[in-house]
Amino acid sequence: MSAPRSVLPPSPPTEGVSEVGSGPSFPESSLTVNQALAQAAALGVDRLDAQWLLAHVLGQSRTWLLTHDDHTLLAEQANTWNALVQRRAAGEPFAYLIGEREFHGLTLQVSPAVLVPRPDTETLVDWALELLTGELAAHPEPEVIDLGTGSGAIALAVKHSHPAARVTALDASPAALAQAQANALRLQLDVAFLPSDWWQAVAGRRYALALSNPPYIAEGDVHLPALAHEPAMALTSGPDGLDAIRHLATAAPAHLLPGAWLLLEHGWDQAGAVRSLLQAAGFEAVATRRDLGAQERCTGGRWPGQR
Repeated sequence: MSAPRSVLPPSPPTEGVSEVGSGPSFPESSLTVNQALAQAAALGVDRLDAQWLLAHVLGQSRTWLLTHDDHTLLAEQANTWNALVQRRAAGEPFAYLIGEREFHGLTLQVSPAVLVPRPDTETLVDWALELLTGELAAHPEPEVIDLGTGSGAIALAVKHSHPAARVTALDASPAALAQAQANALRLQLDVAFLPSDWWQAVAGRRYALALSNPPYIAEGDVHLPALAHEPAMALTSGPDGLDAIRHLATAAPAHLLPGAWLLLEHGWDQAGAVRSLLQAAGFEAVATRRDLGAQERCTGGRWPGQR
């Protein structure tokens, strides 16, 4: 609980006028922290989401909210809150509402132009870093490529944790590339970004490590309505969800150095199919890694250097 409020009514705000030595006055709304959270609950918004969203609007911590439940929002804050909580109730991702998402220790700016980075994708990054400091350590400046970069999450996380890597990131969406480039500039990470339909822009170039979190949801999947606010081109890939992965796997050998690795994120129930695709394409040491929820989430293999 917060400290008791004064029993005297507040003085009415005077627009454009302030007392000597004080800052400008701002009108208050009648909405308190407690009422705002009750409003969110009535709209079906998860309480933790609502607390983080309100903390963002107020520029405070979630802990502060818990001890200031009778704090009254300013009118501008109340208007912002009302707009954001309605959008969250409609299913818009929390990350889009606040404009950022944490991923592998980096704060990335995100928008509806890109897929919201998921914690499970950190499994792919961790595997990549393990290879760069282990089996691929003989490459002092390894060439790494991220196909379908979106917000730049994978490429930027790899570059941040392994600065010696020469990282190239591709995406077919100009809006996604602009978002990724803005993140790289803000984080001061040197990554090359190219517009490309998968491998198209890097013909003739070979890499020590290729990474991708491609679209892998089947068209018509029952879970798609819950993802309606995210870009469809980053979500779906053919009747079985494997069209992009199939193309990446079969075209990869022409772009990989001998001993290079290809790592792919996929759906929880697609690991067996992806292993088969990599083995059929000639990859060796094919293996799968599990995500934070113990689901088979990433599969990769080593290219031996000959067809």
